[in-house]
Parts: sequence; C-alpha cells; structure tokens
Amino acid sequence: MNTKTPGLPFYQLAPQEALQYEGILSLLLRFQWTWIGIGVMDNDNGERFLQEVIPLFSKRGVCFAFIERVPKLNFDSKINDAFLQGAKIHDKVMGSKANVAVAHGESYSTAFFLWLPYLSEQEVMVKEVRGKVWIVTAQMEFTSIVLQRNWDTEIFNGAISFRIHSSDLPGFQQFLESRNPSGFKEDGFIRDFWQQAFGCVFPDSIVGMADGGVCTGEEMLESLPGSFFEMSTLGHSHSIYNAVYVVGHALHHAMSSSKAKNGAMMNGVGPKQFGQLQPFLKWVSFNNSAGDKVSFNQNGELVAGLDVISWIIFSNHSFDRVKVGRVDPEAPQVQAFTIDEEAIKWHGWFNQSRPHSQCTENCQPGSHKKMKEGEPFCCYDCISCPEGKISNQEDMDDCHKCTDENYPNEKQDACVRKTVTFLSYEEPLGSSLAFFAVSFSLTTAVVLGAFMKHHNTPIVKAHNRDLTYTLLISLLHSFLCALLFIGRPQKVTCLLRQTTFGLIFSVAVSCVLAKTITVVLAFMATKPGSRMRKWVGKRLAISIVLFCSLIQASISTLWLATSPPFPDMDMHSVADEIVLQCNEQSVTLFCCVLGYMGFLAMVSFTVAFLARKLPDSFNEAKFITFSMLVFCSVWLSFVPSYLSSKGKYMVAVEIFSILASSAGLLVCIFSPKCYIIVLRPQLNTREQLIRRKDGRSV
Repeated sequence: MNTKTPGLPFYQLAPQEALQYEGILSLLLRFQWTWIGIGVMDNDNGERFLQEVIPLFSKRGVCFAFIERVPKLNFDSKINDAFLQGAKIHDKVMGSKANVAVAHGESYSTAFFLWLPYLSEQEVMVKEVRGKVWIVTAQMEFTSIVLQRNWDTEIFNGAISFRIHSSDLPGFQQFLESRNPSGFKEDGFIRDFWQQAFGCVFPDSIVGMADGGVCTGEEMLESLPGSFFEMSTLGHSHSIYNAVYVVGHALHHAMSSSKAKNGAMMNGVGPKQFGQLQPFLKWVSFNNSAGDKVSFNQNGELVAGLDVISWIIFSNHSFDRVKVGRVDPEAPQVQAFTIDEEAIKWHGWFNQSRPHSQCTENCQPGSHKKMKEGEPFCCYDCISCPEGKISNQEDMDDCHKCTDENYPNEKQDACVRKTVTFLSYEEPLGSSLAFFAVSFSLTTAVVLGAFMKHHNTPIVKAHNRDLTYTLLISLLHSFLCALLFIGRPQKVTCLLRQTTFGLIFSVAVSCVLAKTITVVLAFMATKPGSRMRKWVGKRLAISIVLFCSLIQASISTLWLATSPPFPDMDMHSVADEIVLQCNEQSVTLFCCVLGYMGFLAMVSFTVAFLARKLPDSFNEAKFITFSMLVFCSVWLSFVPSYLSSKGKYMVAVEIFSILASSAGLLVCIFSPKCYIIVLRPQLNTREQLIRRKDGRSV
C-alpha cells in the first residue's frame, strides 16, 4: 500500500523501507563503494525504489554506472523481445567496471535474475564470467522455479542481502520432515509440489504430468537444493507467522476486555467489527516462540531491525547464509549499522579480498579532485595541489592553505610549523658579516690614528685635514652601523637602522664631494687674476658637508615623524620561515633616502671624473674617481640583488653593500696616502710635493 487510506488502520510487518535504504547506504559507505549499478524489476515498486534511493545515495557521494530494469516474463509479454533485452542487460552489467550492484524486486525476483546469464549465452557471444557483489534487498528471497532447480547460481555467490530478522521456529523443521503426500492424498497442492520438486509421477496421476520416475512419497525434502526449497523459515514466512500471532494476541486482549466489561462474552464471540480490534492491535507487544519481540511504532510499523547476510554458494547448488551484520533502529546512531567484514565470503573473482568499486581511485592526500566534463560526479581526475596549498584527506574537492604560522610539507599533505628566523650573530652568515664590520672599523680607526699622528705632515695638510678626519670618522661609523642590521629586530634598532645608515653615508659622500670641489677650486685659484681664491678654504668645505647632510637629515626626520619603521613578522616571503624584520612602512621615504645618497654619489663621481687630470703633485681627484666608481657600482648592483632576495638575506645584501662601498672609499682614497705616511715617509715632505720632474708634476 503506497498510500494509506485515511481512517483505515494499517499495520506493516514488512521491514521499514527507509531503514533498509539507510542500511544499504551505510554498507556502501563502509566499504567505500561509490560506483555501483542498480537492477530493479520493471514495475511500480521498482520505480518507487529508484525514486527513493537515487537522490539519497547521490547526496552521500554514490553514483551509478548503470540502472537497469529487468523485464517481467508473463503471458502478455513478447518472450523473444524480453530475452533479447535480458541478454543486453546481462552483458552491460557484467561488462561494467562497477563491482557492486544493488538488486531490488519481489520474493520471486531471484528467478528472473538467474535467467540473465543463460540469456546471454544463448543470444550473445559467451564472455568470461565476472564476479559482482550483489546487494539484495529484503523483499527478495533466494528462490528459484522448477526449471532452475539445477541451474548454476554462482552469480549470487558472495552476495550480501538485507533480510527480515527471523529466528528458527521451534519444531518447524520437524514439521516439514513429517510432511508426506501419502498422508495427504486429498491435498492436491502437496501432490503437485511433490511431483514438480522431485521430478516424478505418482502412479495414480495422469501419464505425462511430469518427466522422471515414479514418486514413492518417501522422498526427503532436505535433499532438495536450498535455492529451490529451504527447510528453515524465510523472512516473508516469518512475517506471516508474526501477523497471525499479532491478530491472535489482539483478539485475545479484545475478548478479555469485552468479558471484563460485560461479565461474559456474547454467544462466545469476540468483537464483531475490525474497528473494535484496532485499539488492541496498536498496543500489541509480545515475544514469539522464537524469542523475538513483536511490537509496532506510532506509524503502525514493526519495530524490528534487519540482518545483514553473506551468501555462500557451493558447487552442489547448496548454500549457506552467514549473518555478518545488523541494522538496528533502536540503537544509537553510531551503532545503528554494524558489520563484521572478516565474516564475509567474497566471490572467487576477488580472491577473497574486499572488492573495490569506484569510478576513480581515491585521490590521495596532497592532491584534489578535478571533475570530468560530461561524467558522473564520482568520476574525476586527481590533480596535485598547487604550490602553497595542501590536502590532508582523501578525495578532497579542493586544496587549502595553511595558516600563516605553518607551511606545506614536501608531500603537501600536512602543515608544518614555520621556524622563526632572523640574521643573528650565532649563525655563520651573521657572525662573518659582524667580523668584517668590526675589522674594517678597526682598520679605519688605525688609519685615523695614523693621520692624526702625522697631522702636521704635508700630505695630511695638503687636502684639508678637517674633511679627511670627518670622512674617516663617518666611514668608521658606517662600518659600525652595519651591526644595527644583525640580531633580533627591536624597536630602537628598527628606528635607527636606515636613518643612521643614510645620514652617515650622506656625510661621507658629502665629504668626498667637498674634497673634489676643493681640488677643482684650488686649481682654478692658481690662475693669475682668478676670483676663485676667496672660495678656497675650510668654510666652503664645511658648508657643502653641512648642507648636503642637512637635506638627508630632513628626509630621515620626516620619515621617523610620519611612518617610523617597526619590528614585524614576514610570514609570506619565505615558505617555511617566519622572518623577523623591520617593516620600513614607507617605501617612498626609504627610496628617497637611498635615492638622495645615490644622487650625491653620482655628483661626486662626475666632478671627480672631470678633475682627474688636473696637474698637481698629488691629485686626489684620481683616487676619488675610482672610489666613487666602486661606490656607485656596489649600490647599483644592490637594487636588483635586494629585490630578488628574501627574508634575512635581504638584510645580508644591504650589510654587504654597506661594508663593500665603505671599504671601497677607505681603500681607494686612503691607501695611497697611508703608503707614503707609513712606508715612504721620505716622500712626505714639502720639497717632494712641489718638485717637478721633466716639467710635469710627480
């Protein structure tokens, strides 16, 4: 009854269909069978089954390799057409890569499914038998008709069926064994069954009624194939048995209630109308003779679970049913479906290992699914996760990024904690740069000491001692300021790093510029009648240094006042590291500091280059030209190197540029003078400076 008539009581002893659908779905998901086929009888019940399970299964990730409707054979059907259709169905089912198929039908439907292999052998070229795991609904019983008594039932070997829970009824097998047509000569049904079952004829029957020998009546029912006749209670028989006892119990309670009310039963008859029996049916609850509890829920459905049965077919056509699981509607949700995989005997095709039934093998962690156009949703390609993303489960629809504190491992199937890093004194790179910074600063201090010791000598006095001392002191500080870039970034060091570096280098380059301009003006002032003499002196040099440095100081002050640098964590530049760094905050002002320093260097280089050939006994412009060439080359290569570096190596590139450019100025400008002061002191005299050789300066 698909639709219940209002007002008409309806009690269902068949299994709850929703429970069965959930049980089948749980079985499929338990074994990860997501690529299945469905075979149903071509009738209303089959269509209703499809309408129920297709959306339910699809929602949980199960899709269908085939959905076939098995034609019913009856007097109205065209037998040949039905046979041809059955052959096509068999070949399609067996040719499918889906190893699992759900079969739904009525109690007799097994007989129709058994026809399929034989139809294929008759109509189509014989193919190698392929094993399938048939999941059979409780509506179907493992039965066959007379013609199929000795047929091969291998197709259902390893099948898993959902079965109405039934226990062996006491005395039932003995009852069957006592059935003998000799004692029931008037029972035409038993005699007809006996002749068909054993292929014999009773002597008093019509000749030709059956092929075979003469029935003795002593044949043993237990000798019949189990697919044809079972000695135990079938699920449907058990339901009928329970139905009889339900009505009996309801009638008993109704009669007892009527007797209690009226004092005696009328004419020994109980309630005369079914409506009077209905209230008692609703509350029936008892244990049948097998010990199973029988009761109804509020919808009039039997409160009972389903057994999950594994079918084992033997070569002699006998079979065994092994209970491997249960669907229990009254158990907690996590325990509603239970199954013992070890107890299942699979079809021989699968070598007793659990069959796989998936359109595509599971995408392993580290990859994700990419749907195939025009294919069911469970047919897909597995694509490796893009760089920077992971998938840590099978069959993920997409990969996801790790949190900022983590990064993907090599297999891209897990997130690993990032290491916190910065340019420290403990690591080789940091300690090496610190060593060179200290070494160069000590060297600069030695040079400064040598110049101060010989401050009255001609070579020191010749090129403005104050500018020389200022340049050496600024170079000393430039080496030491590199140490601000090493170690864990702090608020103070972040504020001082770039501004101190920019200001010190601006002072150094300004001194170089002032020296160069002084050389040019000194040469021009030696010409007779020149007005440049009034510009030659300390005041001009000091003014140049102060003016140029003041501009850089103004830029640095504006930077610190508006967008001061601060300690920050860079979680994205390096995949597996959290880089502690100073966030410059204002890229524009940072570029202004470097750009202004570069502008001063280019001006100094240009002026020194133009003055490199001026006649003088010791023309410092030659050395300044070369030193500024080194300085500009270092900082021009700094830009691409800095931009292409990541993490702590960006800091290392800047430290190297500071040390290299400062060392270039120190070596190129002061090494010739130190050579004379330390190694050739005899040349450090006024006479040597003004002496001419061959009419040219030496």
